[in-house]
Amino acid sequence: MYALCNSVLLTGYQRLTDTAVVVAEGKVVALLPQAVLPADLPQQDMQGHLLCPGFIDLQLNGCGGVMFNDTPDVATLAHMQRTNLRSGTTSFLPTLISDSDEVIQQAITATRQFMQQHQHQVLGMHLEGPYTNPKRRGIHPEEQLRQPSDEMIAYLCQQAPWLKKLTLAPELNQPRHIRQLADAGVTVSIGHSAATYEQAMAGFDAGIRFATHLYNAMTATENGRTPGIVGAIYDRDNIYTGVVADGFHVHWANVRLAKKVMGERLCLVTDATAAAMPPEGFEKFDFCGAEVFLRNGRCEDSNGTLGGSALTMVEGVQLLVEQAGLPLDEAVRMATLYPARAIGEADKLGAIQPGYVANLTLFTKEFKIMNTMVNGHWTKDVE
Repeated sequence: MYALCNSVLLTGYQRLTDTAVVVAEGKVVALLPQAVLPADLPQQDMQGHLLCPGFIDLQLNGCGGVMFNDTPDVATLAHMQRTNLRSGTTSFLPTLISDSDEVIQQAITATRQFMQQHQHQVLGMHLEGPYTNPKRRGIHPEEQLRQPSDEMIAYLCQQAPWLKKLTLAPELNQPRHIRQLADAGVTVSIGHSAATYEQAMAGFDAGIRFATHLYNAMTATENGRTPGIVGAIYDRDNIYTGVVADGFHVHWANVRLAKKVMGERLCLVTDATAAAMPPEGFEKFDFCGAEVFLRNGRCEDSNGTLGGSALTMVEGVQLLVEQAGLPLDEAVRMATLYPARAIGEADKLGAIQPGYVANLTLFTKEFKIMNTMVNGHWTKDVE
């Protein structure tokens, strides 16, 4: 047992100073005034930095030069986890975009194996497609887009909790399949969809509870008569959504508008690729057959189509503060508490509370990551 002292503590619910976080056996066991700490309790000095829950990224295709689709195995997940820690992310959903049934099964198996070996890091896989609409496919390979069989839906339902989230287009999928997935515990998300407002609402009625990268690859509100998917998301108070806050995917005015409407249901996601924290000399990567270039921080193919991002979670928090004008505490909640709620993990992650897992991020007011803690263990040595 030890106490983390001398920090600006962002618990997810409060901003506290002169308060110590007591950690034992991988969990937070108490928040205590520093003045009343037992004399014999070991203390670690956080040097006045900001201490918050570890960031949770709900959409991560790859990072550090690797893509999950390329090599969907345990080694890739381990590399992604190690890379994430450098940017304050302690937990994530590895995201597999539209691919064959064989690759989907391979990726789910790797996710299961990693989760059984390492708790509270990979929280389950996000399958983004292939049950989406070619009209809004983005970078996804068109030849992989299809509708699922009853047998595949049954298989996917059996994979919860290794399969945490699944993105589909409700206008091309049967409501009973959506309900079946939702009942099994999979977070079903609308995305890469050309649905009307009415079709989106029907999907929500069937069990959809999330929306993948708000504004991107979905129908927008074009006029007063066509609210589209975006309008449906805004009009339904039980839908969470992720937003890629990198300055390329969404205009900052639209981020601010989404925040005003969605409140605590808006989550920061990176949609990151191999271009996030890449090795030296990195210029391009393969995204399921599409050559994607990293140009001035933007990931795009030869036609200028966005292919994920190079964003990290700490950069996203910084941009939400500096470009969207959000308070720091709220930007941090968009990276921690709200994602945990969105996928049903808020009883143990996303906040600093007694009984919660000690996944923590320490950073400076200049948004430099100083250290991360996973299951009560710092990833860098602490004196």
